Amino acid sequence: MRAVVQRVKNASVVVEGHVVAEFEGQGLVVLLGVAVDDGHAEAAAVASKIAHLRILEAEKSAVTAQAPVIVVSNFTLYGDVRKGRRPSWSKAARPEAAVDLYEEVAATLRGFGLEVGTGVFGAEMEVNLTNDGPVTLIIDSAELAL
Repeated sequence: MRAVVQRVKNASVVVEGHVVAEFEGQGLVVLLGVAVDDGHAEAAAVASKIAHLRILEAEKSAVTAQAPVIVVSNFTLYGDVRKGRRPSWSKAARPEAAVDLYEEVAATLRGFGLEVGTGVFGAEMEVNLTNDGPVTLIIDSAELAL
């Protein structure tokens, strides 16, 4: 599982002209990709890391600051561009498997007491944000102690 975590000043997600998630003030936007071999352990580890990263003002985490989070599915995080000009998506989980783990990450973040908005899984989305810092980190479950 891969997550691109951005500290932002505000964010929104728009699908077909409708705002499906938004917040004002400091929070996190997470682009989340699920790999073919990911499971519950990866979802739990990534969600916990996101919730407890001390990257907000005064070195607070989302949990300690009670900061909002928006999680957006993004299978392109597993695009392999080593060969040719067209990315390969072979490492990205199939949608029917990925959606459950994506929802599990969002639910786990809510379990930490966070306000969590989401995009619409599999939809074309407009993700609008004002990056703060900029602070952008990549979390890869393959590099975490599970």
